[in-house]
Amino acid sequence: MTNRFYLFAFAMSALMAGCGRPETKTPAAPTAPKKPELMAPFRFHKLIEVSPGQSYDVLSWGRGAEEAGSFMILHSDSSAIKYTTTTGDLDGAIIDVYNSDMDVDGNPEILIQAKSKDTTNYTSIYAFEFNDNSKANKLDFPKLTSSQRKGYRGNDNFYIRDGKLMREFPIFNGTGKEAKPSGAKRQLEYGLRGNEFTVKQLSKDSTDVSNKTSNNQPAKADEKKSSDKQSSSSSKSSKKKHKRHRG
Repeated sequence: MTNRFYLFAFAMSALMAGCGRPETKTPAAPTAPKKPELMAPFRFHKLIEVSPGQSYDVLSWGRGAEEAGSFMILHSDSSAIKYTTTTGDLDGAIIDVYNSDMDVDGNPEILIQAKSKDTTNYTSIYAFEFNDNSKANKLDFPKLTSSQRKGYRGNDNFYIRDGKLMREFPIFNGTGKEAKPSGAKRQLEYGLRGNEFTVKQLSKDSTDVSNKTSNNQPAKADEKKSSDKQSSSSSKSSKKKHKRHRG
């Protein structure tokens, strides 16, 4: 009887201890915060913080056709309590936005890259420089020259390196639908001087190089012909000298 009592008491105490123990829950895996979705009519947004208190919100907006619209640059100067808006018409859709100080004057430049509807230029750049008074000065981005355009079919890649705007694109051989990638790339470096862009080509133009090699081939052939002529003329003169000596 005593043993049964002890067994019963032990079982009850174990049951009570199990009921009082808190349940251990497996911690849920942390989920990445969702990127806030833009509500119509806005299509693109990127925040660029130049310095503490200096930020630029770049947005594109428009209803209807995707290849047309407008852009806005919202400059927030929280230290001076100044807020300005810069707007403009947009050709195509915004691909990316870049920030730099190419002329190293302390005034930031905001560069908007858009995929152009123009099948010749392919890319549109909207550039602005902001001064101390939060005023936006529009900068005219230069178009490709005839030599820079050789073999150009778009697919531009822009990025900032050492404070300069870099541009790379593949070079194609041929024209129209028969154009094929050559495997080479052209690289351009854009700077700023006196509110005007400067352009420097950092890589050789592969189309010019191929033309030079093809142009050099007939030149070598001409040199060979001239050397053959000189050797034949010298042999003739030597024969004449031998004849005179015999006489």
